[in-house]
Amino acid sequence: MEFQNLTRRVEIGANSYLLRTGGQSLVLDTGMHPKQQGLAATPDFSTIPPGTINGIIVTHAHQDHLGSLPVLTQREPQARVFMTPGTAKIADVMLHNSVNVMTRQREEHSAEDLPLFTHRGVDRSRSAWQLCPIGRRFGFDGERSSGEDEPSFEFFSAGHILGAVGVMIRSEGKKVFYTGDVNFENQTLMRGAEFPTEGVDTLIMETTRGDSPTPAGLTRAGEAERLTQAIQAAFDRGGSVTIPIFALGKTQEILALIWEMRLEGKLPRVPIYIGGLSTKLSMIYDAMASDPQRSHPKLRLLDELAPYVLSGKEIFSVPPGKERIFALSSGMMTENTLSNLFARRVLSDPKQNLFFVGYSDPDSPAGRLRATEPGGDVLLDTRQPPLPLRCHVENFNFSAHASRETLLAYAIALRPKKIVLIHGDQPAIDWFQLELHRALPESEIVVPEPGKTIQI
Repeated sequence: MEFQNLTRRVEIGANSYLLRTGGQSLVLDTGMHPKQQGLAATPDFSTIPPGTINGIIVTHAHQDHLGSLPVLTQREPQARVFMTPGTAKIADVMLHNSVNVMTRQREEHSAEDLPLFTHRGVDRSRSAWQLCPIGRRFGFDGERSSGEDEPSFEFFSAGHILGAVGVMIRSEGKKVFYTGDVNFENQTLMRGAEFPTEGVDTLIMETTRGDSPTPAGLTRAGEAERLTQAIQAAFDRGGSVTIPIFALGKTQEILALIWEMRLEGKLPRVPIYIGGLSTKLSMIYDAMASDPQRSHPKLRLLDELAPYVLSGKEIFSVPPGKERIFALSSGMMTENTLSNLFARRVLSDPKQNLFFVGYSDPDSPAGRLRATEPGGDVLLDTRQPPLPLRCHVENFNFSAHASRETLLAYAIALRPKKIVLIHGDQPAIDWFQLELHRALPESEIVVPEPGKTIQI
């Protein structure tokens, strides 16, 4: 059984991996790098002989696992694409949105290789998609499988976002488990992962938070209470709260948290504003409210919270005001996004508030802002002058990825013969490699180089 890392470098980026087993080839995820453009943002598919892929598995619909799917399906039209129903609904929205983003990038940067695919290309890709529910075994041809000898895969709930799964691959008498992105802890809206607890020979494991130790005493409930108090304090100061936030997953979690705050009488009913993409994705979460991966099966976010929907033009006509919540994408405050444009209006007002609820790349506008001392200047847009930071800034931890401690504990309890470390920056991978060597001296710990093939 062979495993090949199709990413172009060791980092969190265009996640994609090739597994060859039983005379068949399976691609695990087809991401797009958020900090690159054009073909440089895609995985390196050049080492795969054209026409040889039997199946493609998409573990969830974040762009770093999904974004290059139409590129690969155009190259490999014979390959079936396997995903959960939730991932399929979200993927359709995310890929069409990606076409819009790439088209805008082409106009702004005169990028001749954009867009990498069109709306029609997304629709053509959809014809290869096969929806596979959690907990059932399928062959690489997409047919239901019960035989122990034939290669098969099975999805397990990953607790990350709606539709997200880990994948058990059975072949050649071995069991290989690929975590995808995982969260073992219950979130506000999503239940924690339900992964296999024994019998895995090789574990292919994400390492996202390997360089981030969990602070002593940190709990999700504690962070929720701290955010509640911070929002109320912001209102008491006569201002509003702006939350730069990812449209997929994080928006729905924070909306659900606000709903809980209201239900418990800890927050008043105030106007809430979100963007158009966040609204489309929240509609999917609402339509799948009874999905077993979700908590609060009767909660429809858009009905309960009735948020106002802001477009790029409307962002300039709605004043920040007081006692309002603006949950606007993107979470990194990328230039020309709603959160970036709106932040320019609140940054210099001491009454206003910017709350961050997740990770920000240090090189992104959000990362630069979070690293700036009060009173310093922040560059939010490279085409505009820096602005003074006068508003109140706070940071909260609502990660949808497992902590390094819980992920390490899972690997130790599973005790596989081999562990393949992926999906992490070098310091994160280094931490896991060291700790796993100490805890599991009998296991082989492997960090696959991009483009290299290893035996598993």
